[in-house]
Amino acid sequence: MKISTKGRYGLTIMMELAAKFGEGPISLKSIAERNQLSEHYLEQLVAPLRNAGLVKSIRGAYGGYILSKEPETITAGDIIRILEGPISPVDFTEEDDPAKRDLWLRIRDAIAEVLDSTTLADLVTFQDAGKIDNYMFYI
Repeated sequence: MKISTKGRYGLTIMMELAAKFGEGPISLKSIAERNQLSEHYLEQLVAPLRNAGLVKSIRGAYGGYILSKEPETITAGDIIRILEGPISPVDFTEEDDPAKRDLWLRIRDAIAEVLDSTTLADLVTFQDAGKIDNYMFYI
């Protein structure tokens, strides 16, 4: 399964809103500028997120978008399913070998589990624990 720019940029929008949660609306223009993305494209992506009830739009001079729920309650899976559709690595048929069908289902379930167990709060507060400090030693 490959997540397209729709899913990636949608996560970017939602992470930006989560990072500023409780501070008021954020304009798509500022998100686009900060991430060097097309504002027009972000407008197309935010519409299904709004229709699904994940974001609210605020009108006016200081308007923009806010999350409709706390970042801890919105998962990456929620966002990806809205923008990408159902999670399925392969379109399998009933004619597929049962062993292959089982493999595809296990892959689908593993991907769904990761997406559904990762919240916006997790993404915003992520610390790269595997990051190795680059020390230079001289002898």
